[in-house]
Amino acid sequence: MSHTTKKRLTVGISGASGSVLALELLKSLKEMPEWETHLVISKGGVRTLEHETHVTESQLTDYATRVYDREDVGANIASGTFVTEGMVIVPCSMKTVAGVCHGYSDNLLLRAADVTIKERRKLVMIARETPLSPIHLRNMLSLAESGVVVMPPMLTYYNHPQSIADATNHIVGKILHEFGIEGKNFKRWGTDECVTPLRALS
Repeated sequence: MSHTTKKRLTVGISGASGSVLALELLKSLKEMPEWETHLVISKGGVRTLEHETHVTESQLTDYATRVYDREDVGANIASGTFVTEGMVIVPCSMKTVAGVCHGYSDNLLLRAADVTIKERRKLVMIARETPLSPIHLRNMLSLAESGVVVMPPMLTYYNHPQSIADATNHIVGKILHEFGIEGKNFKRWGTDECVTPLRALS
């Protein structure tokens, strides 16, 4: 980049369950001085955050470098000339999946995702829904064919999670990996930490 040595990551939070994933991702990136996070949250994202955690919107946004109004479609992240390393939408609702898939950019989160795709930058969507309908699957297939990384936050057992926090950290680690970052406490397959048989959760 011409005017800064920091790398920028756009972070979108939509109204699916899993807002703790966004919180832990922002916390992790806050500890990395070489990265900036540019955050936009949908109305549904705020509501879900308040329902699922004891964290307020203002407490969450304290972890971001810069926060944008969801209705400000003229913000920096709405332009391809504002250089980023890409974008992650975490969690990503099926409504947001549909909006991005069909180029329906009626708010800043959707516009930022549209820009990420058109500029051929990495877009990672932590798509959260179950079961998945044929409509959901077709939309995600279309996005994957456009180069989007569709990453449902699946439970993983080979890393022997002992708590919800362990499962959360693993997904956050996988997100960070997509942008070349090694997450703290991320247990990769083949390491000594993944050898011991799984103990039953109490």
